[in-house]
This record gives sequence, C-alpha cells and structure tokens, in this order.
Amino acid sequence: MPKLSYLKALNRALGDELEADERVFVLGEDVRVAASNLTAGLFGRFGAERVIDTPLSEQAFTNFATGAALAGLRPVIEFQIPSLLFLVFEQIANQAHKLSLMSGGQCKVPVTYVVPGSGSRTGWAGQHSDHPYSLFAHVGVKTVVPATPSDAYGLLLSAIRDDDPVVVFAPSGALGFRDDVDFSTLAPVPLGVGRIARPGSDVTVVALGHLVQDALAVADELAGEASIEVFDPRTVYPLDVSGLVASVARTGRLVVVDDSNRTSGFGAEVLAVAAERCSLVAPPRRVTRPDGAVLPFAPALDRAVQPGRDDLVAAIRGVLEGDEK
Repeated sequence: MPKLSYLKALNRALGDELEADERVFVLGEDVRVAASNLTAGLFGRFGAERVIDTPLSEQAFTNFATGAALAGLRPVIEFQIPSLLFLVFEQIANQAHKLSLMSGGQCKVPVTYVVPGSGSRTGWAGQHSDHPYSLFAHVGVKTVVPATPSDAYGLLLSAIRDDDPVVVFAPSGALGFRDDVDFSTLAPVPLGVGRIARPGSDVTVVALGHLVQDALAVADELAGEASIEVFDPRTVYPLDVSGLVASVARTGRLVVVDDSNRTSGFGAEVLAVAAERCSLVAPPRRVTRPDGAVLPFAPALDRAVQPGRDDLVAAIRGVLEGDEK
C-alpha cells in the first residue's frame, strides 16, 4: 500500500471536499501559496474564488466566514499559528457557536477552523506554541485532534460536512507521520467516536494526536511489565464517554497524557469522568504540560516542558504499583 503523510491527508481531504461540494471554500493568510502546505495545489485547481487570501485581520475574516456560513456556504479557515485562536475566540465561541443554539436550530454555521501545526516541537516560542483544545471543548465547540493520516482525512471531512463550527487541531508533532493507507478505504470518521489504538488489560492510557504514537511506543517498551491499552478519543468535544468508560472498566487503571496545560485541561476532564463512572483499583495519573506553561524558544527547553515518554513510563508504573504520590 502507498504511504500517506498526516499533512498530505489533510490536504487530500480538503481538495476532495472542494471537488465534491461547490459550497466549500478555503480562506486564510497565504493559502494560495500554501505557506503551511495544507492548501498545496488547491489554488491551481480551484482558483481565486474558492481559495481566498485574506488580509492580516483574523477577527475580520473569521466573522466573514460566519456570515458566509449563514448564507449557505461552507468555509474552511486555516490558522497558521494556534495562538491566533485566542484572538478570534469571541468570534467562534460567542458568535458562530451560539447562533444555532440561540435560534433554535434555525441558523446553521458550518465553519471549519484548521490549525496545521498546533503545539510545538521545534522551538516556536511562547506566542506560537499553545495547544488550546480544552478551551474550545469547555464552551461546547466541537473539537477534534486526529492522531493518524486516516483519521486526519476522515475527521476533516466530517468537520467540513458538519452543520456546526468545528475546530481541527493538527499537532505539529503529527504532521510528518506517515502510514500505509489504501486510498480506497479513506472515509469520513464520525465526530465523538474514539478508538482503541492498542488493546490491553492492565492499564488504560488515554492519548491525543501525536501523543498516541508515544503511548504506543511506551506500551511496546513496557510489554514485559504490563498489558497497556491505548485509547484515542479523537474528539475532545464531544468526548466518547462510553468508549472511555468501557476501556477503563476493563483495566481498572488510568493514565492520561495531554499536551496542554495542567489546570482545567483535557486530562483533568478524563480523570473526572473516570472518577464519576468507574471503579479504579489505583489513583489515576495525568501527564501534561506544567501549570500555566509558556514554551521557551530554546528547543531543548521547549521539549522539556512538553509531556514525554519518560514521564509517561513513570506514570504508568505509578498506577501499576498503586502509588498515591
């Protein structure tokens, strides 16, 4: 089977939807020259009316997309820097997200916001390295973080076809990941449905995005010590609660690895769900960025602040030993 990279899968999904649905168009800064490669080749295929370069005014073109969606189109916005989502949070959370709810479903706002390179792996410094998926989940905006090329393709398709706003985080640590894929099997992946990336019986590790690969590598490393199940929620909101609970019920132990800040993060939500619905045989653990983390520019410090495999190994061994530290 041919190899498909994560980033190329996103590009393929976007091109397929532009081809299939004339209501779809893409907009953002430097999308015609494909500065991030998400939109590579699309301007040549679909022209200036479907691939639109915008001024450096994120609040303006985010609200423009809301208006276009209300008028029946399906815009896809590319944000090259995840921190720009803080700038447009009002436009997404308070306008696009709420219009359908406040109109009793009479308004539909099918906007997709794609961040190809969220988080950091190579020293993007403090104002370029955030991973705020928990923020959008908190207010109820549909939020996805694919881990594999097939899921990147399928979740982006589902996001574009959804009648509500959807934020798609494509972690920088995942963009170069390649997998063997039969292109004929690529298909939409439903929002709100997780997957078991690796079955196991002793402890459940919940991981998102690029951290799924780390969790699988750690599961291989510790295979002689424990049988580790890796659960990939794929969607932060809506969370696949039934899938999570079923996994934790099988193992009785839980570790979450989450590349966002600790307080009020996705990891805390997963632990809360498990505490409410599961009987745990050991206190759960979460492996995250520190509280209030701002990533440094220096690559070694950048990586030191993010959750790593050594941290995950220590957390797994802790729950296996029932250590309450």
